[in-house]
Amino acid sequence: PIAREKGTEIPIVPGSSVKGVLRDACEAKNGSDICTRIFGPETGHAAEHAGAVQITDLRLVALPVRSLAGVFAWVTSPFLLRRLKRDAEFAGHNDVPPVPDVSDTGTCLVTPTSALRLGDDVILEDVKMAAQDGAGAWAEWLAPILFDDETWQSEFQARLCVVHDDVMAFLLQVGTEVTARIRLKDEEKTVARGALWYEEALPAESILAGLVAAIPVAINGSTVQPNKVFTTVSKLVQEPLQVGGNATVGRGLCRLITV
Repeated sequence: PIAREKGTEIPIVPGSSVKGVLRDACEAKNGSDICTRIFGPETGHAAEHAGAVQITDLRLVALPVRSLAGVFAWVTSPFLLRRLKRDAEFAGHNDVPPVPDVSDTGTCLVTPTSALRLGDDVILEDVKMAAQDGAGAWAEWLAPILFDDETWQSEFQARLCVVHDDVMAFLLQVGTEVTARIRLKDEEKTVARGALWYEEALPAESILAGLVAAIPVAINGSTVQPNKVFTTVSKLVQEPLQVGGNATVGRGLCRLITV
């Protein structure tokens, strides 16, 4: 199963996983000295000093969901947007749009250029909802943050929609990717006994967000300043990174951006 918040069942990527991936990338590029200063010492020497970087869990912002029109939708909800707005404003972004209200479970807010409309409706998985305008401001705000390419910005704006929190809770249970895997016997090419299992993952194109904070840390008479931390992290995320297990079967490859 994927990691989820206990109270909300919202999928997350633990901050410890993100920190570990960034630390490995840092050591591969810069050596261990500066990385130890920023990310802290190895576990066996954790008492020596703290790291200068603090990374929260990455929480879901938009889930790709099958759509009868437009192939798929990036689906979010007022609760997910409200938390994103709170975190963004905490980080100093004061241009975040107001969170729209979705009146009932039968309504889906779409953008003016939406590719999700099927007549007057939107059908996601097996859920049919009435399409209403109301997601345009968030699509316009998020698109240039997420994508540099104008084509992808247009794709995102055409596929973002906002559903009721109760509908989102349902989609979070049925919209993840569950894959059956087996292990074959080499000679017979039949399934080995007990070698059938299932793996759950967030679908490709999922969007998550979290916070990165930095504190000055004095180590051996010198201080690691926050601007050095942010500069280093920004350089580390310029290339795709792999988070979590099953890397050899293509899981966890993602793009991180700092804003």
